[in-house]
Amino acid sequence: MNYSARAPYVWEPSFADSADCLLSSDQCVIQTQHYFVKGLVEIPVIGSDEVFSWAAWVSLSRDNFTRSADLWDTPGRETEEPYFGWLSTELLYSPSTINLKTHVHTRPIGQRPFIELEPTDHPLAVEQRTGITMERVREIAEVVLHPTNSESK
Repeated sequence: MNYSARAPYVWEPSFADSADCLLSSDQCVIQTQHYFVKGLVEIPVIGSDEVFSWAAWVSLSRDNFTRSADLWDTPGRETEEPYFGWLSTELLYSPSTINLKTHVHTRPIGQRPFIELEPTDHPLAVEQRTGITMERVREIAEVVLHPTNSESK
């Protein structure tokens, strides 16, 4: 019920050895110029109490990233106003999910942020608002676990 991206779409393996880059399970910095946090795009599953989620990366401004990092271990951090960001993970949708507008909602310590997509007609945003069926969850699983050449990137 959850699929996760290892890094933002702009991450390159050569960055791993660079002093001005960082990739952890929750945060990413590229060349001290681009800042990302990992959160969850949650989609309700129709007819159940289950939630399907994409663990995806969102780019934040330097100020918002710094604020988020400063509050990372602070109790009550979930009262923080949402941060504006751009989705930075290519998910299995057409058109591309890159640079969809988001609001990143901080949650209590130990929980990934909630990524709220701007309410557009993009299929991912529609699914987040209206939910998906368990059959759709199975379709996503099939594509993620057994991609064809055109689906693997």
